Amino acid sequence: MPAKPHAKFELASAPFEVAPLRARLLDDAAGAYASFEGWVRNHNEGRPVHGLMYEAYTALAEAEGQRIVEEAAQRFAITGVHCVHRTGELAIGELAVWVGVGAGHRDAAFAACRWVIDEVKARVPIWKHERYADGDRQWLHPVAATTEGSTPKEDTP
Repeated sequence: MPAKPHAKFELASAPFEVAPLRARLLDDAAGAYASFEGWVRNHNEGRPVHGLMYEAYTALAEAEGQRIVEEAAQRFAITGVHCVHRTGELAIGELAVWVGVGAGHRDAAFAACRWVIDEVKARVPIWKHERYADGDRQWLHPVAATTEGSTPKEDTP
């Protein structure tokens, strides 16, 4: 009987290293690894951005994020999945969200990775507050993909 896949969701209030997270997904049954990294970019919809802040309702965000990775472990033939989302003030270029997936084959790893980030953006109560170059600030709300394979209007992160 295969071991239960590693499934972990975390919020991080400070920058984090990906290598130790990836190491948690190492498994002799895994022949593939896929990951997603979302970084803070310097623009949104044609407006220069100076940085952003993520706020979360921690208890609810952690519970819903954990449900998502556990669902992924049930839904896909994977050996492990881990997701970390930042909160607090982030500068341009900083890592905002990371998803890593180990699987026996690449198709399952890629599919699970994409599914996890799409579900996190749609379901986890994390709010993004962008600071624009002109001094304006704006709360942004994620827009979920409406069909399989489509791209949300508001890209991650």
